[in-house]
Amino acid sequence: MVLQGGLLTRREEPVPLKSISVTLSIREFVAGVSATLNYKNEEEVPLETFFVFPMDDDSAVYSFEAEMDGEKIKAELKEKAKAHSIYESAISNRRQAFLLEEDKYSKDVFCCSVGNLNPGSNVALTLKYVQELPLEADGALRYVLPAVLNPRYRGSGSFEDSCLDMKTPVVPLEDLPYTLSMVATISSQHGIEKVQSNCAFSPTKYLGEDKTSAQVSLADGHKFDRDVELLIYYSEVHTPTVAVEMGQPRDNSDGFMKDPSAMVCFYPNIPETQSPVVSGEFIFLMDRSGSMQSPISKQVNSQLRIEAAKETLILLLKSLPMGCYFNIYGFGSSYEAFFPNSVKYTQQTMEEALRRVKLMQANLGGTEILTPLQIIYRQPPVEGHPLQLFVFTDGEVADTFNIINEVKRNRLRHRCFSFGIGEGASTSLIKGIARVAGGTSEFITGKDRMQSKALRALKYALQPAVEDVSVTWELPAKLSAKMLSPEQTVLYKGQRLIVYALLSGTMPPAEATGEVYLKYTFQGKSFDNRVTFSLQPKPDDNFTIHRLAAKSFLHAKDMGFRDTPANDKKDVLKISIDCGVISSQTAFVAVSKNSNKPVQGPLACRDIPRPVLLGAASVMPKCCSGAPPRSVCLRGVSLATRTNHYKGMSNQQGMSHQQDGCKPCGPMINKDLCALVFGENHLVQLISLQNADGSWCLDENLAGILGKSLEDLQAAVPVKDASSLSWATVLAVVWLHSNAMQMKGEWELLEKKARDWIHIHAASIMQELVKAAIALIKSSVDPAIFGI
Repeated sequence: MVLQGGLLTRREEPVPLKSISVTLSIREFVAGVSATLNYKNEEEVPLETFFVFPMDDDSAVYSFEAEMDGEKIKAELKEKAKAHSIYESAISNRRQAFLLEEDKYSKDVFCCSVGNLNPGSNVALTLKYVQELPLEADGALRYVLPAVLNPRYRGSGSFEDSCLDMKTPVVPLEDLPYTLSMVATISSQHGIEKVQSNCAFSPTKYLGEDKTSAQVSLADGHKFDRDVELLIYYSEVHTPTVAVEMGQPRDNSDGFMKDPSAMVCFYPNIPETQSPVVSGEFIFLMDRSGSMQSPISKQVNSQLRIEAAKETLILLLKSLPMGCYFNIYGFGSSYEAFFPNSVKYTQQTMEEALRRVKLMQANLGGTEILTPLQIIYRQPPVEGHPLQLFVFTDGEVADTFNIINEVKRNRLRHRCFSFGIGEGASTSLIKGIARVAGGTSEFITGKDRMQSKALRALKYALQPAVEDVSVTWELPAKLSAKMLSPEQTVLYKGQRLIVYALLSGTMPPAEATGEVYLKYTFQGKSFDNRVTFSLQPKPDDNFTIHRLAAKSFLHAKDMGFRDTPANDKKDVLKISIDCGVISSQTAFVAVSKNSNKPVQGPLACRDIPRPVLLGAASVMPKCCSGAPPRSVCLRGVSLATRTNHYKGMSNQQGMSHQQDGCKPCGPMINKDLCALVFGENHLVQLISLQNADGSWCLDENLAGILGKSLEDLQAAVPVKDASSLSWATVLAVVWLHSNAMQMKGEWELLEKKARDWIHIHAASIMQELVKAAIALIKSSVDPAIFGI
C-alpha cells in the first residue's frame, strides 16, 4: 500500500499552520538552521494538530521551543516513551503541549504535534539543527532544505505509531495553505565565488568588499514542488582544517559536553591509477516501481526517471572492464534478474543485457527493495572479484531501518553506491546504505544527470582500495584525544574526510599547537596527510562541533527505535540526552507552565495537509500490455510465492540464458529501432553500438550517427588492409571528442577502453587512422588524445 492519506474533505476548516520561515547560516562547510512553524487557531474550539515533514538524514536537531501568547517554552529532550507520556498527560489535563519526534522507521521524517491550541492563539514553534554540507564533484557545497515528502511505499509489515501512518491529508500544490520563506547568510574565509539555486532566489548580496560574506533569500511564492537546493562555490575548498570548540565543564561534570571537541577535515592526496588492479562483480539494482515513470523534476522537458535509468545502465554496461562479472536486477512489488547468477562480462552477455535494458519499463508496482537485496546477498561470491552494488531508487520506502540493517550485515563482503532519483527521495535510505557499506551516495534532482553521477561512482568502484587507514594525534603532555567518528575504511580520490574527537586533560597555553595525521596505504605505498592547529578552543553557543560529533556517533550506533541492539541503545540514549541531539530513542516535549488557565472546550484534531506531487495511480502496481515478455504481473502474490515463481521462470518467460553465460538473442538493435528507443540522442545511440572490448563495428548504424554513408566511410580508410574495427573505433572516439565534450564525465571510461583497444590492435597505423578520421569528420580534435 501507499501511505498517502485521504484528501482534505472539510475544506471550510481553516488550517492552523500558516507559514514556515527558515534562517540559514552557513559557515565554511557547516550549516546552522533555525526553522519556525507559525500556527494560528482561527476556530472556536481548541485544536490538536499534526504536521509530518521531511528533514535531511544528516541533520542534528538540538533545540525545540514554543512562543505563545507571550510565553516562551523550551522543550526538553526525553526518552521517547516518557516524552509521549508527558505529552498525553498534559493534553488530558487540558494543558498546552508540544512534541517533536523522529519517525520510528526513517531518520529523515519528523512529526510535530501541537496539543490544546486555544481559539485565537498564535504559536511559533522553532526547531534548530546543524549539519555538514557535502562536497559536489565540481567543488560546490550543497545544502538542501527538504520541502517535499513523497508518499512512502510499504509492504504488509507493522507500522503502528509511525508518522507515516498518520492519515495526513494531501492537496494540490495550488491549494496548499501555508508558505515557505528562507534567508541564508554564508561566510567563508576562502571567499565566496557564487551561489546558485534550483529555486527562484534574490541576487547574491555581498556583505563586504572581500566577498567573504553574502546573503540570499528565497523569492516569495515557493510552491513546495521541489526541495530547496543551494550550491555554494568558495574560492578554495580543498584546504585541510581543524576547529576546536569549548565544552561545558560546569554543567556536564562527566558527560559528552564536558571536554573540548575537535573537527578535522582532510582532503587525502590519493594518487591517480592508470588501470584497475582487480575487476569486480558489479550488480545494478534498479527501481522499476510505478513512480519511476514520473519526471526527475517539474522542469519543462525533464527526463522520465525510467528513461534516465535506462541510459545510465547502458553507459555503465559499456564502461565495465573486460573480465569482470555483472548482473542487473529490477524491483518493485516483485523483482526480476537478468541472469540467475552474475555472469562474466563478454560480448554475448553485454548484448543480452543491453537488449533487456532497452525493453525495461516502470511496471513492477510498489517499492520493495529488501527482498532483492537479500537474494543478492545469498548468491555465492565470485572469488577474486569483490562485489560492488549500485542501487538506484526514488527512495519512496517507509521502513528504511530494515534495509539499512540488511546492507550493514553484509558490509564486509561488498561496497554499496546509492542514488536517490527525483524530489523527495529518502535521504535516510540513500545515505544510510552507502554509509554502512563504504560507498558513496548521490541525489539526482532538477537538471542533474543521473548518468554523470553514476559514472563517477563507477570510477570510485574501479579504484584500488585504500588500506590501513588510521588517524593519530600529537598533543602536548597531559592532553589526549578520544575519537568519536566511526572508523573509516574506504577513501576515494577527491573526497573529503571529516573526523571528530574529544580532547580531555589539561589544555595548554593559548600559543600551543597540536598535529593530527591521516595515514593510509595505497598499492603498497604509505601516505600521510597532516594538519597543524591551534589548541585554543573557541566558544560557540550552539556547540556545533559537539553536536555534529554526536550525530556522527549516532549514525554508527542508532539503527532505529526497534532494531538498535540493547547495549547500543543505552549509548544512543545517553549521548542523545547529553548533547541534546534527537535520536530514534528520544523526543522533544514541551508543556505550558501556565497551569492556572486550563484549555476550555472539546478538543478537535486537525491534520496539516502536505502537497501531492505524484498521484496514487502512478505508484500503484499495474499490468502493462506493452511490457516485454518477461514482465509478469505478480500483484497480490506473496513475496515467497513471487520468489518461487521467478525461480521457475527461466524457460517459461523467454529467458534464453544458461548458468555459465548467455547466448546472443539476435543481432544488435537496428538503426530504426535505435532511433525509436533513444530518439535523436546520437550520443546514447553511439554508445549503445560499442562492443564489450571497447571497439566499434563499421556499419550503417555508425555511419548514420556520423552523418555519412557506409560507402563513404569504407572509401576513406587511409591504410590498405586496415581492420574495419580499427577504423570505426578511431572514428567513434574522434566523434565523441568533437560532439560530446560537455558530457565527457559520462563516456570517458568507455572511451578509455576504446583507446586501449586501438593501442593493442592498431598501434602501427594509429597515426594515419587518426589523421584521416579528423579530416573526414572535419574535427579540430588534438591527435594527442590518442597518446600520439
